[in-house]
Amino acid sequence: MVRITLYSRHGCHLCDAMRAVVAAVGRDLPLQADEIDVDADPALVAAYGDQVPVLFVNGRKAFKYRVDAATLRARVRREIG
Repeated sequence: MVRITLYSRHGCHLCDAMRAVVAAVGRDLPLQADEIDVDADPALVAAYGDQVPVLFVNGRKAFKYRVDAATLRARVRREIG
């Protein structure tokens, strides 16, 4: 199982788009997807500021702002091996 962590914030259209891509890929491949609201933690606001959404794959920063389903699928497949 590949762990996906999406750092996002409310009212962010890019976050909504990335969330939809993660959901679509998750229907095809085994993912454990978590979402973290950066605005809930001042340390995360300091770390990410306006650089959301940020997507981590198995604990490593993989994508910022945008990702398409084909690219995310390929990355997840590489992680699966």
